[in-house]
Order: sequence, then structure tokens, then C-alpha cells
Amino acid sequence: MRNALITALVAAAALLTPTPVPAAHAAPSPGSIDDYMARVLHDTGMPGVSVVVTEGDRVVHAAGYGEDSAGAPVTADTPMRIASVSKSFTAMAVMTLVEDGRIALDEPVADQLPGFTMADPRFAGVTVRHLLNQTSGFSDTTIDVTGLETATSLADYAGKLAEGALAADPGARYEYCNVNYDLAARLVEVASGRTFADYLDERVFGPLGMTRSTVTAGDVRPADGFNSVFGVWVSRPELPGFLDSSGAGGVVTTAADLGRWLISQAGHGEQLVSPEGLRAMHTSSTVDDYAMGWIPGVGPDGVAELVHPGNLFTYSAVQAVLPDTGQGFAVLANNASLQDDTYDVLHGLIALARGREPDPVGGGRQAFELVLGLVAAAALGLAVLGVRRSGRWARRRRGTPAWRVVARFVPLLAPAAVLAAYPDLVSVLMNGRAVTWAQLTYFAVPLTITIVVVALAGAAVAVARLLRLRSTED
Repeated sequence: MRNALITALVAAAALLTPTPVPAAHAAPSPGSIDDYMARVLHDTGMPGVSVVVTEGDRVVHAAGYGEDSAGAPVTADTPMRIASVSKSFTAMAVMTLVEDGRIALDEPVADQLPGFTMADPRFAGVTVRHLLNQTSGFSDTTIDVTGLETATSLADYAGKLAEGALAADPGARYEYCNVNYDLAARLVEVASGRTFADYLDERVFGPLGMTRSTVTAGDVRPADGFNSVFGVWVSRPELPGFLDSSGAGGVVTTAADLGRWLISQAGHGEQLVSPEGLRAMHTSSTVDDYAMGWIPGVGPDGVAELVHPGNLFTYSAVQAVLPDTGQGFAVLANNASLQDDTYDVLHGLIALARGREPDPVGGGRQAFELVLGLVAAAALGLAVLGVRRSGRWARRRRGTPAWRVVARFVPLLAPAAVLAAYPDLVSVLMNGRAVTWAQLTYFAVPLTITIVVVALAGAAVAVARLLRLRSTED
């Protein structure tokens, strides 16, 4: 995400005037992609993943690898949740309505969405562009995003924003918040007079031939995904929440379908909006790199790219378009863990497309979770030893000043304090994004287990020593 504005303008110009692909950027062969992905699955241990590579107006290769939670082979047609990659589809739906004259990009949302209100009067200045650029002022810190997960429809979702507030003036700063795109999806419904799902089918999925894509459960239902628990992949249902019809993360699609989408986003094939509309979607805002469901930037090879990742709690995905070559890439994985390998896999595919040997992918998850497991095991062992020796410890403290004895308990109880503040600490690390206990038992489950074990181990030793101190005093 460097030199974002310049990169975005260069990317936009490339989209408007596609150029031939230089020989050094020749498309990788399907066989080379299959060989690379075989190494990826071996090294990462991911249960299942699908990928697609496009160039110009054709799909170079779309394929799946590994298995889903039902034991079925993953293919290019296996439905996967793509989480926040969905935002680019929502932005496209909005832009089609902008070009139809039914949504005004730079007019207030409140003027175009009857009934939309918030406790903070600044909401009246939030425009549609602010939503798509994530510069509205909406924030997980000032809106009850956990409560929003109980919404039963986009209309219900918008109504639940009535008590919310802004964290900044509209347009003043960027802050990633899913509310922006769920509200944009509701705006699509009101402006079009159709459900968000129906509108996507008619104006986005349908024209592109994305027949196995949806934002409702329906018939295109993905299998349960996986979480890594100390190196072992465990199948789990997706964490309950507002997913059906969500504009922020509700799309379910396939690698094959995403190939059609990437071709269009690279300025080839079927076009859903004008070149100017596509350029607007790919251009950063005036305050941050983030564009409209895409992030212009520069990849590891120093090549301009448009990307967007997506992470749910049992699925992850990432997509990219290279404006200078007209190539597109996407990686969809039926798993989520502390180590997300999809971004590295994506850039391995890009390296192949540029005639370079991809860097190795994998090993980080296994090594990190092994360390966490060893820490948890060591904490249990030390706790057993500490409890057994608590009597001896107490006898040695006879006559010791009380403040020194109390000081001895601080290291034992510090992990419990970390555990109590755990969701808030993770939220800080995620730039203020709301984090719940339930979420921390999914992708972060090895870390969560380790923190709980260390906290309980310290507390057990502290209680044993306190009881022994009291008995020696008696």
C-alpha cells in the first residue's frame, strides 16, 4: 500500500487502454500451477484450496486441491465463502445504480435511504462515496457491531444503527468497518426496488455468467470450513452472524466464477459499468489507499496491483488484478488460522505469471502453533510442580514482610489479567476492530487455549500458596 494514489492512477490508465502482455509476463501453464499448488498443500497442510488465473479475456487455469469437510474433492466449482472480497461486488452493484442515475455517489446517504438515522448528527454528511471508500466515520468502537449480527435483514440492520455514532467527521479519515458495505447493500435494495441478492443475480452475477455465486444460503451452500488447533485441522460450522445478504462479507462463489469476475475487472470481456466507473472503483480515496472494494498498491515484485483479502472464521480468500498485464488471480481456502497463507499463495501465482520461481509457502502456522502448545504444556507442568511444593514455599515465607509476599503473587496472577483483557488487547492489535470471545475460539483457538491454560496454571499455584500460607499462620 505504498504510493497509493499514483499507483491507482497508473492502474486506471492501464485498464482504459489494455496493452499486450510482454513475453516476460507470459501466462503460466496449467501444469506449472498444479505443481506449485501441490507443493503449497504439502507445505501448508491446508485442507482445501481453489485458485484461478486469468489473462485478458480468458481463464488460464481454474482448479481445486485437497478436500472439503465432507471428504469431497475441492474443485474449481466448489462453493467457498470469500468474506470481505465480497465488498468489491457490493461496490459494483452500487456503481451500476450510479450509472443508471438511481444512486448519487456524492450525495448524502440519508437523503437516498429513507428512515436511516443515527444518534450522531454528523451522519447526515455521510455520502455514498464515503461508504465505499470506508471514510464515513463509522467505527467498531462507536457502533454496536456485535448487536448488528442479530439483524434478520438489511432493513433490520440499517434500523439498528439508530443508536450509533461516528468516530470521525465524514471524509476525514479511513477506518475499515463492515457497516459501510452492509449499509451500501441496503441502499442497493432501496434504489433498485429488489433484494440485494436478486439485484446481484440480475446485474452482476448473471451478466458475467457466475451461475454458482450468491449472497444467500439457498442451494449454493459451502461445506463447513476448518480451524487449525495445534496443527490439527478441525471442521467447524461458520460462526453465527449476519451473513445472508451481507454486503460486507456474504458472497459465496467458486474459483471458476471468480475467473469471469477478474476478467471483467481487468477491463476485458463483459463490462458491467463504463471505463470511468471501473476507474472510480479502482482509485484510492483522498485520505487512504483504500478504493471501492479494492486496494491499489505495489506487490513484492514492484508491480502495480489491485487486491482485496477476505477472512471469516472458517474461510479465507484473496483476489488481485495486475493492470499492467491484464492478469487476474484469486485464492479461496476452506480454512482459517492464526497464519493466513492465502496472500503468499497469491503472490506465488503472480511470480509464476512473471516467469519467476515462487517463494516457499507454509511452515509458519505449524511452527507457531507448536510453540504455543509447548508453552501450554510447560505451564501445566510448572503448575503441578508449584502446587505440590506450595507447602514448602509457604514455610519459607514465615517472617517475610507482607509486601514481599504479595509481590510474589503478581507474576502468577498477571496471565489472569491478560486473559480478562484478551478480547480488548486483540482489538487494539486489529486497529480497534470489535473482537468477541466467540471469535477468539475460532481462528485464534490455539492462542486462546494457551492463554487460558497459562492463566489457570498461575491462578492454581497462587491459590495453593495462599491456602498454605494461611495454614502455616494457624
